[in-house]
Amino acid sequence: MGILTIMIFFIVVLGLIGYFLQVWSIRKILITSAEQRINRRDGNFERLPGISVLKPLKGLDDNLFDNLESMCNQDYPEYEIIFSLQDYNDPAFKVAEKIKEKYPEKKITLLVEKCCAGLNPKVNNLIPAYRIAKYDYILISDSNVMVSKNYLREIIRPFDDPGTGLVTNLIKGTGGYTLGSIFENLHLNSFVIGSVCFLDRFLKMPCVVGKSMLMKKKDIEAIGGLESVKDMLAEDYILGKKIYNLGKKVVLSNHIIKNVNNYWGLRQFLNRHTRWGKLRWHIGGIKYLSELLSNSVFLSIFPVIFSPSLITISFALFVCTLKVIGDIHIGRTIKTDMNMFLFLLAPIKDVLIGLTWFIPLLSNKVLWRGNRYIIMNDSQLIPCPEKGIFYYTYRFVNTIKTRFA
Repeated sequence: MGILTIMIFFIVVLGLIGYFLQVWSIRKILITSAEQRINRRDGNFERLPGISVLKPLKGLDDNLFDNLESMCNQDYPEYEIIFSLQDYNDPAFKVAEKIKEKYPEKKITLLVEKCCAGLNPKVNNLIPAYRIAKYDYILISDSNVMVSKNYLREIIRPFDDPGTGLVTNLIKGTGGYTLGSIFENLHLNSFVIGSVCFLDRFLKMPCVVGKSMLMKKKDIEAIGGLESVKDMLAEDYILGKKIYNLGKKVVLSNHIIKNVNNYWGLRQFLNRHTRWGKLRWHIGGIKYLSELLSNSVFLSIFPVIFSPSLITISFALFVCTLKVIGDIHIGRTIKTDMNMFLFLLAPIKDVLIGLTWFIPLLSNKVLWRGNRYIIMNDSQLIPCPEKGIFYYTYRFVNTIKTRFA
């Protein structure tokens, strides 16, 4: 074996060590969570404050009706739900309307208001809802998440500490009837939850997951309101950073919420993680390299390509087997509903993620909900000029698609 192969072997082993530290951190956080639930009581709070739940809607997410309904069944005394859309013709409008009709006793507002304050469509959806929110606690909750009935009780708990500024949640992927959805859930239930727990446990760096963010109105106003992130791709990360810079704590709740993915296509999976990769590259810079170095399955393939032998092939198979076993263990720990046999696809998913890792190094342009943007530092978005190779390539590909659709 050459020196390069030996170096890759060494990096792969280090990556596996890092991976199993992620597995350990997930177990540690969830065990701590279970112990805390046993030892604490609601009586620790003088009251449960009112919460305004902002639900930005766009299109028909998988399982949308049940996702929205889960927020209506909260075991919580005082909260409102604001469904926010940009257009009455959005198919999500009728779903939200049915929810409102089914739960007339709930404080549900269906808000349709065109807002073009910035380049981030989610933030444009949130700004009108935020303006009419009546409670001091603002919860941003994505439309593709499903929550248990004690979700609000769990997420409000860290605010018993007056130094808390933002609370976010662990997420797990659920559902999965297509290959793209299965890959997405495998990634959420390994890399994503593992990285979030590892950063929180070992580096004391809570990652803000935009699917669930609870903040105080006064802190949002102190950072310039939601308008301060209207042109950011990673609005969740920037919100967390701004609130942290206020001297407030950013807390990772141990309560896991479900991210429902049922019918994703493979292209949707690849597009999303290419976009997220570009986002992390422009936020983390050289730290982005750690994602490649920690992808042990992907790196273990290179010795097989450059120096095929029984040793390199056996090593790659051994790494893949360890990764599958580790992912199955995480799945059982977080009580995923995924069929355990689907975890055999985890190495293929890791190879695809490894391939997409290189794209952000070559391009800083993204296509997001039909709009083309250039990503700058800290995920700042600027409109992509209607000229140049990106524009003409997009037009050419789109024309071919139209011709043969």
